[in-house]
Amino acid sequence: RLRLHDGKLIKDRRYHLRTYPNCFVAKELTDWLIDHKEAPDRETGIRLMQKLMDHYIIHHVCDEHSDYKDAKLLYRFRKDDGTFPLSKDVKVFVRGQSLYEKLVSVEESILKVREENSVKYQRTFLGCEMIDWLVQEGEVENRKEAVELGRALLEHGIIQHVSNRHHFFDSDILYHFWINFRRRRRLTELLNENSSRALSESPDSPFCLRKLNPDPGNTSFLSVQTNKEIKIVSAVRRSSITSLAGNSNPYFSATPTLVFPPVAECNPKSVLKRPVTNEELLSPGAPYIKKTLTIVGDAVGWGFVVRGGRPCHIQAVDPGGPAAAAGMKVCQFVFSVNGMYVLHLDYQTISSLIMTGPRTLVMEVMEGIE
Repeated sequence: RLRLHDGKLIKDRRYHLRTYPNCFVAKELTDWLIDHKEAPDRETGIRLMQKLMDHYIIHHVCDEHSDYKDAKLLYRFRKDDGTFPLSKDVKVFVRGQSLYEKLVSVEESILKVREENSVKYQRTFLGCEMIDWLVQEGEVENRKEAVELGRALLEHGIIQHVSNRHHFFDSDILYHFWINFRRRRRLTELLNENSSRALSESPDSPFCLRKLNPDPGNTSFLSVQTNKEIKIVSAVRRSSITSLAGNSNPYFSATPTLVFPPVAECNPKSVLKRPVTNEELLSPGAPYIKKTLTIVGDAVGWGFVVRGGRPCHIQAVDPGGPAAAAGMKVCQFVFSVNGMYVLHLDYQTISSLIMTGPRTLVMEVMEGIE
């Protein structure tokens, strides 16, 4: 969007005696995608823009077309006309990104490489340093408001105590930015889910993380895609929330019919040291901290397994997957999924909620304080 503004493709345009601000011509944008090697051909460019429409990022200026047409039609980024849906979670994410960009752009930044217990951490800062900076820069009115902002950033997985032992405090405790906002993704990554291969059936436990080149006889838990297409996935580098133990969970096949996996001959041992009840989680003074994780699924899923029930817990996390990057860890308890309270649900129901929801997954989890 910003590149299109700089290139003057987004501008005020007049059509049928009416001026439409901050819009672009679809045909011109398709040309731009090809010229700037964002798409190899027009068909791919159209598919990319349709993805953006499906995710409520762009829309036709009059909302007369629900699909993206490679024609002289006017479209607009929802961010440019105020129609982009900004939930509380998105607002916190955008605020964190804004603060990060501001911090890394100054010469004497409080973000530094620091060492704690012989371990070096990138993009670190002291809690009191961050509060001083927020007040000095006018980002907040007082230190109390700064602490509230810091806690919101931590609960959303944007910042984190370097060893994940503390919430955010106005003290000399060391924190770091957990999200690397400078990572840039190419548009074509949106279409990568179409390249997955078929999943080989195996009676082994499906809860082992699959390697890039799995050994014969090994298997994995599924990587479920968030679009409504049905696919079989194989040899993936990510894993998902789906569990295959028993016939309760369908997995995606190449046809629009649900195919059930073979019954697993063995179930994984729970990662929990002991059972935990909802009453114990929610009791006043319980040693648990609530965090909000925003997980953007990649081409093959989100990268974690949920198990148990009432409450459910995180059984496994792919260390190279989106969930791990957002701060998810094993033994966390699932509190809510996309704003829905789920402590009373079993893992099959939660898995279904995640699979049928949006690609960007917002989860609240509860984690034990060491």
